[in-house]
Amino acid sequence: MVRMGDFFDLGTVAKRFRFFAVLEAVSWAGLLIGMAFKWIPRLLDALNLGVTDPQIVVGVKIFGPIHGGVFIFYVLIALLAARELEWSRRTTLLALVASIPPFATVWFERWAVRTGQLGELSAGAAAEGAAPAATRS
Repeated sequence: MVRMGDFFDLGTVAKRFRFFAVLEAVSWAGLLIGMAFKWIPRLLDALNLGVTDPQIVVGVKIFGPIHGGVFIFYVLIALLAARELEWSRRTTLLALVASIPPFATVWFERWAVRTGQLGELSAGAAAEGAAPAATRS
């Protein structure tokens, strides 16, 4: 498990990739919640359920640009990570495609750690996984 202090350590490209993968998913969540507050009242109003359309768009106005900016940073850091960590074209394509569906960047980051694609983060995960097995007798 990643400690909070380690999560905000952006000293390497792998750590920056992890940070932006999680941040991209969080910004997706904010945008989806904002979209729900915007569109669910309209849907209920259209179905004549007695709900007036309050036009709650503040969530989209806030999280739309945030998500857009984080998305761009994620794509850039994914391309940088692909170059520095020598990812294959397939891995690079997976990282870029993961930026489109909600929360897929976190799935990709976990997969990349597990399969050894994120340098020292993968080595650290392997060491953590091996430690309990080594202590068993």
